[in-house]
Amino acid sequence: MDSKQNRIHIIDGLRGFSLFGILMANLLIFQYGIWGKDEIELYAISVFDTGIYKLVKILIESSFMPIFTFLFGFSMIKMKESLEAKGLGTKRYFARRFLLLLVLGTLHSEFLWEGDILGFYGMMGFFLLLFMNRKPKTLLAWGIVVLCVISLMGLIPAEKNSPEKAADHARMEVYVQKTMTVYGTGTYDEIRHHRLTSDPLGLPDYVMAVILLLAPILTVPMFLFGMYAAKARWFEMPQEERASYFTKMLIFLPIGLFLKTGKVLAPGYWWSTIGDISGGVILAIGYIFAFVWLFSSRPSSSWLMRFQAVGKLSLTNYLLQTVICTTIFYGYGFGLFGKLGVLAGCGVSLVIYIVQLYLSPLYVKRFRYGPVERLLRMWTNFSLSGNPKAKLREEKPVSM
Repeated sequence: MDSKQNRIHIIDGLRGFSLFGILMANLLIFQYGIWGKDEIELYAISVFDTGIYKLVKILIESSFMPIFTFLFGFSMIKMKESLEAKGLGTKRYFARRFLLLLVLGTLHSEFLWEGDILGFYGMMGFFLLLFMNRKPKTLLAWGIVVLCVISLMGLIPAEKNSPEKAADHARMEVYVQKTMTVYGTGTYDEIRHHRLTSDPLGLPDYVMAVILLLAPILTVPMFLFGMYAAKARWFEMPQEERASYFTKMLIFLPIGLFLKTGKVLAPGYWWSTIGDISGGVILAIGYIFAFVWLFSSRPSSSWLMRFQAVGKLSLTNYLLQTVICTTIFYGYGFGLFGKLGVLAGCGVSLVIYIVQLYLSPLYVKRFRYGPVERLLRMWTNFSLSGNPKAKLREEKPVSM
């Protein structure tokens, strides 16, 4: 197997693996709402479920989405190299791709679910074009600097026991209680109206605008690290570099776990917030190296093939997860919102993902791309086949 195929198999498998953690983290949102998941005490869950909740916070949340983010940056560089090898320009292809992601994300969040990420990736794609031609060391340096800056934001003291804080908490509690009723028993129109119009924060419009502009900065490091990894030719020789992956796994995993554990088990300390911000990124990098190390010696593993199939259909599988989970938890489906418990929710995510692990390989045996992936390729490349057309090079006349 050549280096390109090695890389493609590893990247597709890693993308499929990340979808499992993304689904399990999203189950908290599907079950308790995007704001309610952080006000879990309002749902009066059991002591045992509280322990499971903390484990999900440490091991899963904020550490699998960054893997997907890393792969987005990685794939941007590989797409650029592929287009240039065909003699094609890159900007219009990326612009069309990111525009469609914005449209898909808008439709997803408007009509289905509040936790969409596709629109965010489309928006960030345009921003990342500024870094496309930067040298690998520059990308790495920028990623580290931004990570350090956003981690230090955790030092900003939070107001305690102020009247404003109490009012914010009361407003959030009212919102969560209403969400329990609307999401659990409401019709599709009632749930959509609540999702699009209710405001749990009560902030002025200009403050929300600033937050929306600054929020993407929190994810910049992993985008840049992915772009750096692609330019540095990571994963092209996984078997030869296996020892290096193992060493890095042993470094990043314990550090990431330690930093994330602080916020969950020791909240309130100044260092715990710093660890929460940086720990998610560091743990994600550890998971990346762990996955590559594990499967680098098993390129023909049936499990890797299944992860690859899920990864090849990542957009389709991601949207299917929304359809399935909203049907399970929302009032227009089975109405189990806030009723199953955290452990049972993890079980639901496991069942859904196992089904996708077994159905995705069957699909890719017959079709090369998923329906959403094909649509994205057709629009990006302006081609019914979904493939970019290589630019014909003019042959210079031979002088006699």
